[in-house]
Amino acid sequence: MKSFKYILILAVVSILFTCSKDDNNDNQQNLQQFTSNICPNISGAKAVYWDSAHNLATPLAQIPTIANPGLQFIHPQYPALGFTMPQGYTAEGITDSQSGAIGVDVTRLDGNVTWRYIPSLSFQGMFPIGNIIDLEVTRIKSEHGFNAPGQIICGEDFVSNEFGFDTSFGSRMIEFGDFTTVVIIQTHFMSGLNRTFVSVSSASGLTTEYNNLVMKTFLPIHWQLMVISDDVRDSDLDGTPDNQDAAPFNSSIQ
Repeated sequence: MKSFKYILILAVVSILFTCSKDDNNDNQQNLQQFTSNICPNISGAKAVYWDSAHNLATPLAQIPTIANPGLQFIHPQYPALGFTMPQGYTAEGITDSQSGAIGVDVTRLDGNVTWRYIPSLSFQGMFPIGNIIDLEVTRIKSEHGFNAPGQIICGEDFVSNEFGFDTSFGSRMIEFGDFTTVVIIQTHFMSGLNRTFVSVSSASGLTTEYNNLVMKTFLPIHWQLMVISDDVRDSDLDGTPDNQDAAPFNSSIQ
């Protein structure tokens, strides 16, 4: 489905290669100094997350992996939606027969971090993308006990026609209270069915740790949802990709 392009594109545009220790240090420095090509007020890993979601090149030079593997999630009705979370996180599958929604909500046990991915759901008629963005932002703020207006740090909106379907893409990075959230929405309107098909991706967390969350939680989960070659998988879940692991099937050796 075309909607996967914008959600699972995270980091695909980066050139990935095996890094030495010096390369790792250089990569960390490049990430810290990186500034968004869309909004120059966004920097660091947060900018990498934002620009990657918009199909822009970033300095990401390594595949982000879960450093402290915890529970595994597999959606009971859609096994392809499965991944390992960091320790201290839990996941709940999303299933709704009326909208056809299939997805997952991931939450850190302290409630300060949420991650949502719904590859597809639908609404009758033409449903404005702005309304969907507002619904998702309101839901996230409610999860964090916040009901006042937030500040939009960056936002993008695109409208196109793909394969004869009206397609809209909307994104928002918003700060509210002590939190930052990124919301990515894409819609396809099929006039023959008179339905709007929607994909949703969002990630929220404390602003002070958002850069760390991007590299340790959000991007590693996204990567697991992508079809990648065996030599970059983390088979033993020790936080080191197989192509950089001295013993890829032994978690006590990296």
